[in-house]
Amino acid sequence: MSGEPSAQEVTILLRAWGGGDRQALDRLTPLVYRELRQIAGRLMAGQRPNHTLQATALVNEAYVRLVDAHEASWQDRAHFFALCARAMRQILIDHARARASEKRGGGQVSIELDEALAAAPASEINLLELDDALKRLAALDARKSQVVELRFFGGLNLEETAEALKVSTKTVQRDWDLARAWLFGELSGNKPNG
Repeated sequence: MSGEPSAQEVTILLRAWGGGDRQALDRLTPLVYRELRQIAGRLMAGQRPNHTLQATALVNEAYVRLVDAHEASWQDRAHFFALCARAMRQILIDHARARASEKRGGGQVSIELDEALAAAPASEINLLELDDALKRLAALDARKSQVVELRFFGGLNLEETAEALKVSTKTVQRDWDLARAWLFGELSGNKPNG
């Protein structure tokens, strides 16, 4: 598509913004908004129908968090979208925790696991359980947890994930496959004994 911004254009604006150029942020916003909205749409697709957050609000809240971040040093476009995905994930988790605390035993927020994490026996996974499992995975292998975060929450493809993590696409594929299998075991209760 001719109207799509190049990765280089986005990276240049991100670095200018990180260097203190507020006008770069004004030029960047319309270039990245549609992709951020797509990430948020994927995350919200598996939420309950009456969720109080909508995809647009999720994008806006994540964007505000990132704009307010001091001393941002954006490496490139992939790094920016990875941090946006992480911010959106954290917003949803914060929202789920707040809702759960409002109702004793309530507020169990579920997300649908698409083919990204493998078909679990139940087609929905509790967002808080997934977050806890990702934290456990990060303690065992931080990069595998980052791969899941970038691919599942961020919607990045293998190449973009490899670029963000500065590893090969083969490494990302291997980490992705192992992380999915590990998460499947954690979330389905099929953990090995020990």
